[in-house]
Amino acid sequence: MDELRRAVEVMDRLYSPGGCPWDRRQTHESLVPYLLEEAHELAEAIESGDREHMREELGDVLLQVLFHSRVAQEEDEPFSVGDVARDLADKLVRRHPHVFVPDGTERTADDVVAGWEDIKRTEKQRTSVLEGIPLAQGALARAQKVVSRATKAGVIPPAGEATGGTGTTPAGAAERYGAELLDVVRRAQADGVDAEQAMRAASRALEGRIREAETGA
Repeated sequence: MDELRRAVEVMDRLYSPGGCPWDRRQTHESLVPYLLEEAHELAEAIESGDREHMREELGDVLLQVLFHSRVAQEEDEPFSVGDVARDLADKLVRRHPHVFVPDGTERTADDVVAGWEDIKRTEKQRTSVLEGIPLAQGALARAQKVVSRATKAGVIPPAGEATGGTGTTPAGAAERYGAELLDVVRRAQADGVDAEQAMRAASRALEGRIREAETGA
């Protein structure tokens, strides 16, 4: 905890007057590309099994949390990293009643996920399973989230109903390919496969073969 406190203090020094000019001029909006980049780099480090790289990238993701929290301290409706941490801890306790308010019932991991979703739906007063899915999320990851949410809620249309596309025009071809990609996501979901993760793994394998071809290996 001492090192975490030190990281907060270092970020405060960097963003405060007299600190780093570049850091000082950043906003939540200007930091978004770095947040997305660091999240993807962390995912890559985890999937590659590089522990040292993973540790570094976790630090970079933590930096984004500290940075946004420090920026927020000087806004009209300020909050600090302490507020963020407190809200997180409170939410984790609320959404894990089986741990913090045990009732003696034995639950499976699936039971826990279902309970989490029920509690979240009640807290956020959502009227649709699609609420809360980021529009900025990558197309494949977003499709996977939509399919997952709708499947759990039992409201997903049968394959082929949501999209069609049988024309030969460019627009018809795009619609057809979109429908086929969506069906791949649905099949992956049914098989318990993370489509986004599988796509990244396939891309890495292809990149490896391309590099081998480039070097003549």
